[in-house]
Amino acid sequence: MIIAVFPGQGSQSPGFLTPWLDVDGARDRLAAYSDWSGVDLIAAGTEWDAERIRDTQVAQPLIVAASLLSWNALDARDAVEGVAGHSVGEFAAAVAAGILSEEDALRLVGIRGRAMAEAATAQATGMSAVIGGDQDAVVARLGELDLTPANYNGGGQLVAAGRVDALAALAETPPPATRVIPLAVAGAFHTRFMEPAVERLREAAESVQASDPRTTIWTNRDGSAVPSGRDFVRALVEQVASPVRWDLCMGAFSDAGVGGLIELSPAGTLTGLAKRALRGVPSVAVKTPDDLASARRLAHPDA
Repeated sequence: MIIAVFPGQGSQSPGFLTPWLDVDGARDRLAAYSDWSGVDLIAAGTEWDAERIRDTQVAQPLIVAASLLSWNALDARDAVEGVAGHSVGEFAAAVAAGILSEEDALRLVGIRGRAMAEAATAQATGMSAVIGGDQDAVVARLGELDLTPANYNGGGQLVAAGRVDALAALAETPPPATRVIPLAVAGAFHTRFMEPAVERLREAAESVQASDPRTTIWTNRDGSAVPSGRDFVRALVEQVASPVRWDLCMGAFSDAGVGGLIELSPAGTLTGLAKRALRGVPSVAVKTPDDLASARRLAHPDA
């Protein structure tokens, strides 16, 4: 089974869209994506600096647009039997599965990004990756500091979220055998701090048409496959303020008999996690159009 995965916030880097502009139709697609999301995605992906594209309301539509651009350029889509996205990457996965149209996905992501950015201004919050250690001990330490385990990424990585003073205390006295790395995000995503954004996104999502998926799609909520498009959209809304269980998604991939993983642009993070959690499963990170040939060979090894 070939599974396509779509990355989340933090995977972007300055100028990463530049090589994609040479793909036929890319500029026109990005112009449409920009109109729908309310962000100048061509400028953001080719000209803006790291600080500017770190802004939540820019980063989220930028990442989804890049994923869809690379997905449309992948000529091995026929071999993909399952999809999943990490956090905001679930919107691109929903398009790939046929649940949402590209227009609805980009409109919702634009609203999501703006709502989450606004929610993040209410208190000084952030996120830090905790690498290594015993997961139960890490979660217990977060509880002592009133921090939330926001992302269970598998492969020995968990992301803590909450107030910046609590994150500083975590870095000063980390759990045994761990490293704490502050992340370049502007809020405590997937926690109670994002509840105001949930309501904004829920209201917007009520007006979109959701079709049942054409292929297997797994949810960040609990790693389960979701057969109903409307149920998946509900989960998309709720995950703004609830943990991302990417560890359970990767477990589901293993149970489904994954034979190869293709990560769409801006790629690298999810294939890196898979190398530790899904040992032996071949993967391709589609970072630029040059990587499409490798993805095609993985999907069609006998072609």
